Amino acid sequence: MTAYILRRIGTSIVVVLGVTFIIFFLLHLIYPSPAIDVLGPKATGPAIRSWNLQHGFDRPFIVQYLSYLGNLLHGNFGYSWKANQSVTALFAERWARSAYLSGISLVFAVLIAIPLGIFQAVRRNTIADNVVTGLAFVTYAMPVFMLGLILIQVFALSFPIFNYEASQSMSVWGVMTDWRSMTLPIATLTLISVAGFSRYMRSSAIDQLAQDYIKAARAKGLPERLVLWRHLLRNACLPMVTLIGLSIPFLLAGNLITEQLFNYQGLGLLFFDSLNNVDYNTLLAYTMLGALLTVVGNLIADISLTVADPRIRLA
Repeated sequence: MTAYILRRIGTSIVVVLGVTFIIFFLLHLIYPSPAIDVLGPKATGPAIRSWNLQHGFDRPFIVQYLSYLGNLLHGNFGYSWKANQSVTALFAERWARSAYLSGISLVFAVLIAIPLGIFQAVRRNTIADNVVTGLAFVTYAMPVFMLGLILIQVFALSFPIFNYEASQSMSVWGVMTDWRSMTLPIATLTLISVAGFSRYMRSSAIDQLAQDYIKAARAKGLPERLVLWRHLLRNACLPMVTLIGLSIPFLLAGNLITEQLFNYQGLGLLFFDSLNNVDYNTLLAYTMLGALLTVVGNLIADISLTVADPRIRLA
């Protein structure tokens, strides 16, 4: 297993390097130099050439890429000329809030989807199963921003129970304690995730209910509760382990829309603002973060699945 992990880490490094090259190339193709966006549209030619020379944008593309890669290895993600501070400092201010929003939404989604999927499997083809399935399909097909707008209209405007704007506190503890402001953003991401998770959990639980060990447990006279939670749960959750690992980068994408919709000061809103402001280095860093989370999520899913299911051996 150690050799497998080392090989996966080596492959992951190659994949991340490939992603950095592609993203750097595409941004360089669109914006060979951010000089005009930094200096303004009325900047003169000599001023632009001087700025490019000062910041290294006059060099060949491959030299710029290798220089950027070297800075990454030293933990330097570049400088945001729009925000007038380093990208590392910008991320340090916001990553914890985004991690909280993603993390708490993922936990709630799993806690809801697992029992919901088992309930649907046990009650399959009944009215309750059909109703939940219909709601899941509608929610799963619904764009994140549309679901968020519906929740705002119903629970913040029509019935002012929660705030239509997320917490503006700069501390994570302040965000966590402001439940009236954070309920709708968390509910938006949670409902989108539950819709997908519950479908996978239902299918997996139906497959396991047809297995011989379930029939044997019932034949021994075990209560249905023990059959479901002691014998069925662990085996039915195995596909969820992989799904949760693969959903990590999708939560980052969901954060982008949700944070912009609820004006939540996290990494997603930072990327949205940077996109509008053509903040070159911030766009690069955020995209690389998504690539890194994708690779790490896949690796964690493989390792976790091996731990959860002893029958699987990584060669």
